[in-house]
Amino acid sequence: MAEEERDATAPARIRRRLSPTERAHYGRAARKGTPRSSHASLGLSALRPDPVDVIEKQSAARLQHLVPIRYGRMSESPFRFYRGAAAIMAGDLATTPSTGLHAQLCGDAHMLNFRLLASPERNLLFDINDFDETLPGPWEWDVKRLATSLVIAGRENGFSDRERRDIVRSCVRSYRRDMRRYATMRDLDVWYAKADADTLTTLASRDLNKKGRLRLSKTLAKARTQDSLSAFAKLTRTVDGEPRITPSPPLITPIADLLPEQERDLVEGQITDLIERYRVTLPSDRQHLLNQFTVADMARKVVGVGSVGTRCWIVLLLGRDAEDPLLLQAKEAGESVLAPFAGTSEYSSQGERVVAGQRLMQSASDIFLGWQQTRGFDGVERDFYVRQLRDWKGIAVPALMVPTGMSLFGEACGATLARTHARSGDRIAIAAYLGRNDAFDRAVTVFAEAYADQNERDHQALLDAVGSGRVPAETT
Repeated sequence: MAEEERDATAPARIRRRLSPTERAHYGRAARKGTPRSSHASLGLSALRPDPVDVIEKQSAARLQHLVPIRYGRMSESPFRFYRGAAAIMAGDLATTPSTGLHAQLCGDAHMLNFRLLASPERNLLFDINDFDETLPGPWEWDVKRLATSLVIAGRENGFSDRERRDIVRSCVRSYRRDMRRYATMRDLDVWYAKADADTLTTLASRDLNKKGRLRLSKTLAKARTQDSLSAFAKLTRTVDGEPRITPSPPLITPIADLLPEQERDLVEGQITDLIERYRVTLPSDRQHLLNQFTVADMARKVVGVGSVGTRCWIVLLLGRDAEDPLLLQAKEAGESVLAPFAGTSEYSSQGERVVAGQRLMQSASDIFLGWQQTRGFDGVERDFYVRQLRDWKGIAVPALMVPTGMSLFGEACGATLARTHARSGDRIAIAAYLGRNDAFDRAVTVFAEAYADQNERDHQALLDAVGSGRVPAETT
């Protein structure tokens, strides 16, 4: 449902904007076709594909010698499997009840994709980080993926059924509460909304004990040190008086160690050209800043869990001198796992799809975020997006969380997800659908537990495939 209606008898340029009352009515009317309680249903199709088949299909387009690392990481635990199984869940979510209300989705909204990030003004914010799968779609898909991740993490920590239920309800209640708050706000105020370090500290002072507050304080302080200088110190060494990326194969492999000389020269030229051409996707002031830097070295990097096997390069650039580094990450962007179910992207470039989604959903994006295409030495044209490798990033460690801490974290994630959906979707209609009571919260809690069960079965299917030799797995 859009915020505007078109009068078929009027010129195309004339549109009637729906009033807040009409939008709220539309949201409440959606309950008739899709009751809030219906979101408890897992509703898996009898024709559901084999989960290992789905993973293998994804792997077919990736660097084959890295694929065993992906399977190895996904084999480690149900939560690690879940992080790499966004494509499996996308197909399952497509069979669940839908409100018909859409927003820009993260597409992979599990709890570890919410973290501390730096704004261009050098403020520490809490926001979504990963947008590889971003695409417009039913807003409830993101909520269900987030809620399920909390259940899976809670199970691995040994939390009781009641503790996990309280954690998920806290998360979904936070989403519902904040969506209702955004529904009353002006458009500009929604756009300016953010969660900063002070917001997290306030939440912590309300719910955490002294030990928990101290841990959060240390996390905030550490995040501020995770910048290009810290990445530079960790990832580089001096060779013949020049900074070079340190090898750590197979996770980080400098291009000098990766390819024969002839192919290496070709790829170096292609990646350098990619960085040169991607500049045009930045605002003019950022282009001017990036023009001060020169490419000094590059390496292939293995990233994440679900992304293992995609082409990813880290590029070292130097500004004024060798003590003025900038590390960029150029990551391959494929079609979103949501596309077969939510529709293809309006952007011809998958890199632009990722960047556009990130800019729309985040309260403040990396100043060097952009995209470009390049042709590999195999002759295949591929899409990439580019961003800083590390910029004040802080990530949660679920294994260290007690129930109260995970509940607080889930609450922050739910509020953040509501803000991102409010920026792109019809926040008034969604808020009206959710309503004042906890019907939706309770339904998603039931769904999350049921899908966590399914995720464990899918994880076991991968373990069986590894054990039988069907797929190779490698630990790193």
